[in-house]
Amino acid sequence: MSIIVPVLNEEATIHTAVSRLCRDFPDCELIVVDGGSTDATAELAASHATVVTSERGRAKQMNEGARHASGDILWFIHADTAIHPEALGQIRSALADPAVVGGGLTLRFDRRTPGLNYLAWTSNARARRLHHIFGDQAMFIRRTVFDALGGFPDLAIMEDLEMSRRLHRSGRLRLLPATSTASSRRLTAHGTWRMIAFMQYLKLLYFAGVDPEAIRARYAAGPRLFPARTRRAARSSRT
Repeated sequence: MSIIVPVLNEEATIHTAVSRLCRDFPDCELIVVDGGSTDATAELAASHATVVTSERGRAKQMNEGARHASGDILWFIHADTAIHPEALGQIRSALADPAVVGGGLTLRFDRRTPGLNYLAWTSNARARRLHHIFGDQAMFIRRTVFDALGGFPDLAIMEDLEMSRRLHRSGRLRLLPATSTASSRRLTAHGTWRMIAFMQYLKLLYFAGVDPEAIRARYAAGPRLFPARTRRAARSSRT
């Protein structure tokens, strides 16, 4: 199995992340794909993992990591998530069924609040019923299927959603009981309930056919109403 970790300016988290992965999954190949960090992310990761460089963009980085990987199973893990050690055995057991092409882990967050608990519950229910698995659920994919699909679609955002939809058309997806504990930092910074509504809005834009680059820009602006108008007003007030 090959673990692939896409990173960009994760200096504060990368050492803990790769150290934990090496400790819990010593038999796995570990590849960190740096998308052009301007801090010490790559240097810190190099002491524990093979580091490769890529153009910026999570889809591009994960595909580049897969290109360097030698495993029959590709496991994509975010740097700010903690994976339960039982996950590896559960993945291998799931993929013993040739009908299973991939899947993900049960999502939880590193803080417990009503909003975060609700988001984790709905995310796991969505993965079970709609087969939509997102990156913070530590997606794993059978290598032969990954190659047949041409890797992750080269989208500015929602590449994980689109990949899970394509995987579901190719075979069975499994949501495993082992947990992927994701960071709540962005959610709590902007307000959990506001971010929940905002992410649903972004998914609606994607399903409506809006250009993923425009959705990515909207995501980067954060859950503000009329962000472009707000920036123009701020510039006018300064002049």
